This record gives sequence, C-alpha cells and structure tokens, in this order.
Amino acid sequence: MSSSSTNPQRPDEGPPLGTPERLQKVLARVGIGSRRRVEDLIREGRVEVDGHLARLGDQVDPLRARISVDGQPVPVHPELRYFAFNKPIGVTTTMRDRHAERSIAEFMPPGPRLFPVGRLDRESEGLIVLTNDGELAHRLQHPRYGVDKEYLVELSSAISGAEVRRLTAGVALDDGPARALSARLVGRTGGRTAVGVVMREGRKREVRRMFDALGHRVERLVRVRLGSLELHGLAPGQSRPLEPNEVTALYRVTGLLDATPRSGRATGSRSDRGAPQGKPRVQGSGRTRKPGGSRETLDQRAAAQRGGQ
Repeated sequence: MSSSSTNPQRPDEGPPLGTPERLQKVLARVGIGSRRRVEDLIREGRVEVDGHLARLGDQVDPLRARISVDGQPVPVHPELRYFAFNKPIGVTTTMRDRHAERSIAEFMPPGPRLFPVGRLDRESEGLIVLTNDGELAHRLQHPRYGVDKEYLVELSSAISGAEVRRLTAGVALDDGPARALSARLVGRTGGRTAVGVVMREGRKREVRRMFDALGHRVERLVRVRLGSLELHGLAPGQSRPLEPNEVTALYRVTGLLDATPRSGRATGSRSDRGAPQGKPRVQGSGRTRKPGGSRETLDQRAAAQRGGQ
C-alpha cells in the first residue's frame, strides 16, 4: 500500500497548512540545504518567489507560492517521509556514482525523492536514515548538534582492555586525534573480538582508522544506532517507515524540539528493496535516550547481528 498523498505536519506540528513561513525555513525543510546555505542562495539572487527575486525575511505560503532556485521550480510542500534503512556491505551511500557497482539509489522506496543521512563506507553496514526533511537531515549530520552514533565492531584479533580504554582517551590519526565517547568489550569468540563504540564525529573511515592505529584489523563494522534511532532486527537491504514517536525523538535529539511536542504524523511505505507494504498511522511522542545508548543490549545486538547474516 502506498503512503498517503496528504502533507503531514512535522512532529511539532508547526503552523497550520496555508500559513506563511519564512522562505529559508521552507527551503531547508525540503532539502535545498541548511538554513544558512539557503540564506546564501537568497543573497546571491538565485531564489525567486512568484517570478520575483526573493529577499531575506520574505515569508511564503507553501501551498500557494511558486518558488524556484537557479530557475528550477522547487516543490515546497512535499509529503515528509522518514525511513530506517539497513545498508548492506558493498553498497555506496551516494545516489549517483558511476564507479560504484551498487548504489543506495536502487534501494530507495517509491514516492517523493528521498536522500540518505549518515554516510557509511562501502564495506560497512547498518543504519541509515532516508528522508526528504532537509533540516532534520542537516542536524543529524552536522557535528555542531552532537548526535552520537553507535557501532558494533568485529575484529580478527584479541584486543586488550587497555587498548579499548585508549579509544576513549584518544587515538592519533593523520588528520588529528580521534576519540570515542564510549567503548566497551562486547565479547570474544576464539581469536575474534567484538567491541561496542559510540562516536560523535563523522570523519571518513574514522572508526576503522582508530582500530588500525591500534594494530587491529576491522573484519566487520555495523552502525546499530543513530541518535535515538536503533537498527533493531531490520535485515540488510530492507527499509521501514519510522513511527511518529521515533521521528519526534530524532527532533528532540537534534534540538528541533526543545519542549514536549504536540502530536504529529510520519508517513512512509515499508520496503524490501523498494517494495511498499504499508504505512503507520499512529500518533504520539517519543522518549529521548541518553547519549551512548543502552549498553546492556550490545551483547544481544552482537548475537543478533552475527546470527542474521
């Protein structure tokens, strides 16, 4: 079943449909860029509203305004959609890469265009958010907002407790020191070791390079959490729509909700390689988990991830 064609409100509901909003907020919401980036586009004269050059401070009615950027029309009242996706190994997270054998584009659910949030390298796997909510996407990725990510790292060798502690004390890398928010030994099987790591930065291949610097080769790296959102039992290559309380929790984690939100809706289609199978219609609000996640579940995650692959 495809998702509803209505335009749901954000988790904080915001102004009623048809109410004027600041232009930069409207364009950031649909993925043109962060509000600061949109303000730059307006200053550069690249944004028009109803055929006239836009100015900073302009307010528009998203249901009526004809907005264009660089001469291209921008639909400013799309259905806001939010999905969790389990990226398999061997898939790049760029939408267009002519050198990639497989791209995340082939896994996108049908409907309004989505983009991936939370880059993973080709050989890593795990949780990525798919959305067309530009402001939320920006905040989930920008270091300024301090959204933490949790990884399950499997090594081909045994690692000592002292080495695990070094991950949080700081590891020297070519582009500067890297430090985990938390790290703990999850389990050992023969000569293999599983480590749970929580990071706040997002430098290229940072977790792998930290273990390389300690002399350990990463055999498998799975992102199991992004902010308040967990991977749970989602199979590789599958996506699922987020429940309204999950979207609300992401808004809280990123600072988009500073108070208890009013009810809102999130819509989407459950997808296995893009095959729709329904959508949630539940309203509600979620709880924000403390940074670092639920450590007591890492053992269960390790077992579940090993058993499901």
